[in-house]
Amino acid sequence: MKTMTRKVSRRKFMATAFFLSAGMQLRAARSNNRQEKKESTVVMTVSGPLDTERMGMTLTHEHILVDFIGADKVDKSRYNAAEVYEVAFPYVKDVRAAGTSTFIDCTPAYIGRDVKLLQKISEGAGINILTTTGYYGAAREKFVPAHAYNESAQQLADRWIVESRDGIEGTAIRPGLIKTGTDKGPLTKMQRKLIEAAGIAHLATGLTIAVHSGDGRAAVEQLEILQALRVAPSARIWVHAQNETNPQMHIDAARRNTWVSFDGVNTETLQATLENLKVMKANKLLDRVLVSQDSGWYHVGEPGGGTFNPYTCIARQFIPLLRQHDFTAEDIDQLFKVNPAKAFAIGVRRL
Repeated sequence: MKTMTRKVSRRKFMATAFFLSAGMQLRAARSNNRQEKKESTVVMTVSGPLDTERMGMTLTHEHILVDFIGADKVDKSRYNAAEVYEVAFPYVKDVRAAGTSTFIDCTPAYIGRDVKLLQKISEGAGINILTTTGYYGAAREKFVPAHAYNESAQQLADRWIVESRDGIEGTAIRPGLIKTGTDKGPLTKMQRKLIEAAGIAHLATGLTIAVHSGDGRAAVEQLEILQALRVAPSARIWVHAQNETNPQMHIDAARRNTWVSFDGVNTETLQATLENLKVMKANKLLDRVLVSQDSGWYHVGEPGGGTFNPYTCIARQFIPLLRQHDFTAEDIDQLFKVNPAKAFAIGVRRL
């Protein structure tokens, strides 16, 4: 009887252990699913995580401060942050009043990224601002720091991963995207390394990769590099797609499920941007398109920051133009609300 009791107890124990284990695994799976769902609907602003439903009208490529002196000379001592704030703040406040809720500052490190300034402007104007990690390889690599030539793609990615995890430059402010750039194709060895590093960083952080691209050939080469890393095209934004004059390349890219971004909207480019959007709409590809102005900015080295271009051309001129050309309210929401929320939501996208 004692032996029988022990065997029954053991069977009960094993059965109980099995169901407890299964239950724990099920709860873990459900927890992971909830986490994946949460990550896929969150962006990272300079003030912390934000649900994508709260992004609202979004400008996906703008600048508040830039310094084009070069990576070897750029330094925060070259400008007065208080003066920059006084110059830039009214323009940000104006675009907020025009209905923009989220503003993505695409200025990379070594070109004037100042995350404390961005946070101060964000809080003062009541607007969500995203900032960047990553290095900019366009402009013949003028803004690439010297250490990037000696480090591997993995080592560069590790730097950007640390910023995403721990904060930028000793702050708790974390990036909301990876920003890099290339000239026209074929890409240089350094530019290829930066794209590879961005892909590695994306797989570790889930941050979207926004790439300034000189032309369509460069954009295609970028996707090939990312594909080799098993990074999905939806993780990459083709920034300045308007630099490529062949609309078929825009169509082909969108059909590959990458983001096609027409930046540089201003009073002189309204018609050209409209024509690009007409092509994408005719091909039922508006759900892969982003539109912004690449506007601003306080230019370090020029008296008073130079000429500051407002951020309101889209709100006050381009959207009314779209309405005149049969773009519906749904189309406009797709371009400026739905697509940015999907494009910048944090989540690893693999092939």
